[in-house]
Amino acid sequence: MRPKQNSANASATVAFIDLAGFSAIADVYGDAVAVDILEVFEGMVHENLSGHQSPIKWIGDEAMLAFPEPEIAIQVLGTLLQACRKQPLLPLTRTGLNHGPVVRRAGDLFGSTVNIAARVAALASPGQLLATRPIAEAADAKGILVRDLGPVALRSVAGEVDLYEIELAPSTDSAWIDPVCKMHAPYSSYRRSAPQGPWFCSPLCEEAYRKSPQTYPAAAASGPIKRATN
Repeated sequence: MRPKQNSANASATVAFIDLAGFSAIADVYGDAVAVDILEVFEGMVHENLSGHQSPIKWIGDEAMLAFPEPEIAIQVLGTLLQACRKQPLLPLTRTGLNHGPVVRRAGDLFGSTVNIAARVAALASPGQLLATRPIAEAADAKGILVRDLGPVALRSVAGEVDLYEIELAPSTDSAWIDPVCKMHAPYSSYRRSAPQGPWFCSPLCEEAYRKSPQTYPAAAASGPIKRATN
């Protein structure tokens, strides 16, 4: 039998997107609530990918997506991320993108492009989209706000990678992010007052935080990110 041939001469824009507070939601509110939230998120992903390739795969609450080029990824994710921000049931998302050559095998994607996209997503703060240079250049060409974060060392990746923050959805205010579940306050309801300590979406999140504040570090504001080590 001849070995199956893999397609290694294709390029793709690979994206990873997940729910920043999903694990805490399951812990504080229970698995049933977490599953309900995940189903809402999954439905929104599939709805916004209509006409495009379905998610490559789901890894818990994280979706791995692929697009033929950065411009299409920006278009689709711009709609998806804004929709997620408007959905009151969802915590903030974290997203990472990279573009480059990929290996296609049995409906999945492999290679350094995929690995870097996953590492980039892991560095994103709640509500943040981080990307490499090809995606940043495409976003800048469309007039989308792009912030240069400089070269960053990614775990298990040789050399540093230039990273950029791309604002496809309204920017977050770290003072109004629940440190437990990573829900963001409806800002229009709170803009007239300054927060006194962390903001919480519910008494359950506040109770969980009071019991173990070290478990739930406050969300970082957008800006320079901590350099990872190999």
